[in-house]
Amino acid sequence: MRVLVIEDDPLLADGISQLMRTSGHNVDFVASAELAAVALKAEIFDLILLDIGLPGMDGFEFLRRLRINKQCTPVLVLTARDALNEKIHGLNLGADDYLTKPFASEELLARVAAIARRMQGRSSRQRIHGSLVLDEEAHRAWIDDQALDLPLREWAILIFLLDNVERVVSKERIARALCNWEQDMSGKAVEVYVSRLRSKLECGGIMIRTVRGIGYMLEEKYAIRQSA
Repeated sequence: MRVLVIEDDPLLADGISQLMRTSGHNVDFVASAELAAVALKAEIFDLILLDIGLPGMDGFEFLRRLRINKQCTPVLVLTARDALNEKIHGLNLGADDYLTKPFASEELLARVAAIARRMQGRSSRQRIHGSLVLDEEAHRAWIDDQALDLPLREWAILIFLLDNVERVVSKERIARALCNWEQDMSGKAVEVYVSRLRSKLECGGIMIRTVRGIGYMLEEKYAIRQSA
């Protein structure tokens, strides 16, 4: 998952980030709710790990605004506030889970895994787009019942394009979705991965359309013919 850690203690933020990365997640972190709001406008995250005692806007207010704005990204609250009324308040504001500090690494990972399972339960594990069928849980995809060989980067780009069907996404957005802020992927590298993915999809009538100067959009070939 792409995870955003919102924590003003740099040592704790770094420790949580390293733990999540070791478990295979892509992680970024910010030190305030204000910076988190900026990050959420620019990026798509699958999970937020939220501290409550933040400078400026506190975590509860950030969570309240998040839900008012109909943003449904799962939120796991991590805080030293262990009073029952604080937990109830956080859950009523829309937190998906609440973990008090200090906590064991194993418990944090277990709670993150539980949230991931609930996310899978809320959405279809199988996606269908024209002749393309993709099973996220099995990490497999087919075109007209023929299995596709998709390395990790091509798989991640396909998932991102399916999340944004009929919307143009820039090479920069694709690169940011695949890497955290401390990593880098060039626009040329994105072009290479998209080109490889495109060649595997076109046989089934699935087109990754290039919008010059902007980016890419996933669509079906027949839709282009109908509009021509």
